[in-house]
Amino acid sequence: MQVKAIKTHKITSEDKDIFKILDQYINSLEENSVVAITSKIISITEGKMVKMGDIDKDKQSLTSRDSLKDKLIEDESEYFLERSGNKYNVAFSIRNNLLVVSAGIDESNGNGYYILWPKDAQQSANKIREYLRKKFNLKNLGIIITDSRTIPLRWGVTGAAISYSGFKPLKNYIGSPDLFGRAIEHTQLNITDALATSAALVMGEADEGTPISIITDIPMVEFQDNNPSDEELKSLKIEMEDDLYAPLLKNAPWKKGRRKS
Repeated sequence: MQVKAIKTHKITSEDKDIFKILDQYINSLEENSVVAITSKIISITEGKMVKMGDIDKDKQSLTSRDSLKDKLIEDESEYFLERSGNKYNVAFSIRNNLLVVSAGIDESNGNGYYILWPKDAQQSANKIREYLRKKFNLKNLGIIITDSRTIPLRWGVTGAAISYSGFKPLKNYIGSPDLFGRAIEHTQLNITDALATSAALVMGEADEGTPISIITDIPMVEFQDNNPSDEELKSLKIEMEDDLYAPLLKNAPWKKGRRKS
């Protein structure tokens, strides 16, 4: 598998169109490629930003950056844990069946703004795939919109796909034999997050300036002509009570956020 990061100019609030950015920096694409794009630059072009120190959307005065961020986390989360619950003063959130820090709200590379997740990351992935596939006359093309995430009991961040389009999200091994003929009972390979992690490795997290990458020579990806169906999108999600980590998740002191699931 080959992953190539693409360097761009500094994406700021002056950039209003993600398609102009793609036109400027993606000159060619091969059949059976996947384009990874950080959610941050999509959010910036959509104006999904809040200036640090501004008032919240309910027009209530806020006295500090932390209080603004707390309000935004509550707005953007389906459920959240208060930042006081851990030694790092960081809030955890559940959004779109992902456990993420601060509902995906980010300060890094924001130039004085909090950057929220895109308005509709799935719609963005679908539209970008349709646009690039038509532009380069491709049959098979995948798109992933990425963000960073932490993993319990491990230092560091990896990539996660907050949306995808153009390929099947899982490779199902259930019922397949292992090397010794034993039937596999539970394992499915998460293609979307595996690709996102590979992309995050080359795109970086700080001042690299490479928010786009192109992945080629990809094993195990089954491309498809259609946007993900509701059933396919649902297949990636596990209800909390069915999750392997249910004993931990269900007993956490979650608070209800204002975002609908």
